[in-house]
Parts: sequence; C-alpha cells; structure tokens
Amino acid sequence: MEPICAEVFPGNYIDSKTYTKFIQNNDIKKGIIVADKDFPPSKIKDELEMRPDLHFLTPIKRNDVRIVNNNMLDFEGVLDGVDSRVLYKKSRINGGRYLYAFEDTNKEKAEKDTFIDKSKKEELFKKDKYYKKKELFGVIVFESDLDMPAKVAYSCYEDRWLLELVFKRYKSDECLDKTRVQGDFSVIGAEFIHFISTLATCRIIRKAKLAGLLDHLTYGDLMEDLSSAWRTVNAPEYATSDDGYWINTCDMVFAELEALGLSIGSSKFIPKKRGRPQKNTVNTGIKRKRGRPKKQTQTP
Repeated sequence: MEPICAEVFPGNYIDSKTYTKFIQNNDIKKGIIVADKDFPPSKIKDELEMRPDLHFLTPIKRNDVRIVNNNMLDFEGVLDGVDSRVLYKKSRINGGRYLYAFEDTNKEKAEKDTFIDKSKKEELFKKDKYYKKKELFGVIVFESDLDMPAKVAYSCYEDRWLLELVFKRYKSDECLDKTRVQGDFSVIGAEFIHFISTLATCRIIRKAKLAGLLDHLTYGDLMEDLSSAWRTVNAPEYATSDDGYWINTCDMVFAELEALGLSIGSSKFIPKKRGRPQKNTVNTGIKRKRGRPKKQTQTP
C-alpha cells in the first residue's frame, strides 16, 4: 500500500466536484476507490460507467435505512487473519450492489466509553440516545459495486486508515507543513512534501513487514533503533557490520540493518519480544500453606 497521486483543490470547492475532477485529472481507470461518507458514488456515476475497471467502496451513514432493511447487524461470521476481533456480514441489495458490515469489538468499547465519559462530564445521561446508538457502536457499513470477499473489503478499509495515520504523522506530528510562506504555491509545496514523505514511509513499512521485523517490533521502535545507527564521516559507501566504521551500534540494531539490506554481515543476534522476560517457575504440584510453619516439638 502506498499513494500513487495527490492533488490540491481550493477550499471553496464542494466535495462532489473535487471527486469527479480528481478522477479525471489523474486519469484513474482501474482500482477500488475507498472514500469518505462525503463522497457518495452517485457523484461519479458517469465516471464509473466510462471506466468499467474502476469500482468504489464507500461507508454509509449509520442511520441509513438499508442497514435495517437488509439486517446488516445480524452478523454471520468472524474475520480471520486480522489483528482485531471483527464480526462481518455481506449482503447483495437491490440494484446489484453489495453492503459489507463490520463490527470491531475494540472500537465498540472505545465508542461506548466515550459516550459514558461525556455523559459523566455533562452530568446528563441521555437514555434514548444511548440505546439508539448502542447497537451501532464499533460498526461501519460499506456500499460497493464489487462482489468480493468480506476480508478483502475490510483490508481495503484498513489500508486506507493506515494511509491516514501516515499522512497525520508527517502533516501534524513532524510539522513538515510549516513552510512559513503564504499562498497557493506554499500549500501545494507542503502537500507535495506530505506525499513524498507518505510514499517513503509506506515503502519502509512494506520492506520491514517482508523482513519480518514488524512481527516483534512496532514501527516506532524500529525507527528509533535505526536512528541510533551512526557511522563515521570517512566510512565507505557500502556498509558491512564488521567494517569498524560504526559508532556504538549494538547487535540488535545490526540484525535489523542486515534484515533490511542496509548492512552486510552475519549477525547471530535473534530479535526477541521487548520487555523483561517472565520468570521461569517450576511447579512441583505441592502448595505450601500460607504463614510461618509451625515449630516441631519432639516428645520423649
């Protein structure tokens, strides 16, 4: 997953107009467009007809009558191969389109907690509103013109959300949008930086996944480790782990560098899960009673 194109529109453009313009200007002919609720597929009807290999996967509002009419909350299975606990249902509706419903139990709890915390803060519990939303906590329903496995639809949504997080990292967390200049060219330049940064990050994530590093490390931990790999100014262009030009680099970092192809070597370090390992306790099967043992007395 990585971005392939980006475009800046004036702030007074309505979303439906930018939707069509973006497809036309970038000549997008093939793929699945995963858009927000503000970009309904009805706005690109002509574009979809002219591009038979272009499809859409768009979330619908939680109060959409099609959710109730098609019993989309009557989930039919659990997705396998995903990190979260996700229930799903797929249904073909009138007009030949499909609905895909997902309920993430982690997001369900988070939304429920947010509602309750807000009620505590405002010192007002809106009972009717709570029970109206209760069944929809953690639920997202998509509309699509494509018949595909539910896991594929969920993976498309997950990839798009990951892209949002990567953009946020470089747009907000890293403050790379501060060009200190006003005007259209400043905005376009800032978005260009976001695009290049996001593209590079997506490729780093994919490379780390293929190397198996993200099985036991988070992306943040990996970047922190790699940032500690320093070399002297007179170091040769191609690095080897034992060339003597590294500055206080530990075995764990060498193993990560070699896995990514950034250094050549044969590190024997085996990456382990971070944190203090649990103590190995031997269970003898005999439990000692609590408290100080009684003093033994001998009888004559």
